[in-house]
Amino acid sequence: MKLTPQIKHILNNYESDSPVTKRNLARLLMHGKLSGTGKLIILPVDQGVEHGPARSFAVNPAAYDPHYHYELAIDTGLNAYAAPLGALECGAGIYAHQIPTILKLNNANCLNNAKNQGITGSVKEALRLGCVGIGYTIYPASDYFYDQMRNLQEIIEEAKSVGLISVIWSYPRGPSLDKDGETAIDVCAYAAHIAAQMGAHIIKIKPPTAHLHLPEAKKVYEKEKIDISSLTKRTEHIMQSAFAGRRLVIFSGGTHTSEKNLLETYQSLKDGGANGAIIGRNVFQRPRHEALEILNKLVDIFKK
Repeated sequence: MKLTPQIKHILNNYESDSPVTKRNLARLLMHGKLSGTGKLIILPVDQGVEHGPARSFAVNPAAYDPHYHYELAIDTGLNAYAAPLGALECGAGIYAHQIPTILKLNNANCLNNAKNQGITGSVKEALRLGCVGIGYTIYPASDYFYDQMRNLQEIIEEAKSVGLISVIWSYPRGPSLDKDGETAIDVCAYAAHIAAQMGAHIIKIKPPTAHLHLPEAKKVYEKEKIDISSLTKRTEHIMQSAFAGRRLVIFSGGTHTSEKNLLETYQSLKDGGANGAIIGRNVFQRPRHEALEILNKLVDIFKK
């Protein structure tokens, strides 16, 4: 595998990682239509367990089948497919060698209100399935966050010891945050920084709004005149918070929205230095031909 200068530069930012871990990161970044660009698009499908099967797949019944998601990611030339254990197992024998996979190790469900996630997979299972890495969600601001941090520290240590990369979903949720607070720029930047400090190779967050939630942080933003006037400027600040761009940060697509709004959002994110997209419901909840068209347009955005 011949690496491009962009990929060599990214790998150099992960100074403490083993050659095996860097090889898996390179495998991810050198796969698909964005190969070698330093940008990536991942298809994540953990919504079935998070929100329930009907809420996730009834609008597009073909998506009940895990093979559908493997094929969608492969046919559009994405960098990777991420899912919980059962879904990855369903297609591992047929598809795993065709696209890098990421095993999501924890999940929530909507049958309770706890801002927490339960362990649903393991590093050992990720190795068995030939994954390049593991995924894990943390909820900064949750009453359970310190337990999540302890679990994550142990999981990342184990993953790195066997050469797997770690993709961290860092979603601020908890009693101190309302809906506006969850995507406030100061809170999202904080969440990205926490994930970087925990040892994440790739950080997943939501696109931030211009809202400032934390009073003490607001004073600093205003005093230092940190520009958060546009999504592009807010993205630049997120990248700055992730070790001055030394860690890969990708942004979720969120709930179902119009194609125009989705593409405009990702154009602004890309212009701000985002490393890519991790997009699920906005593609698999559409008919396949529409999903293919949108994903191809996203590839074009990040390829330029």
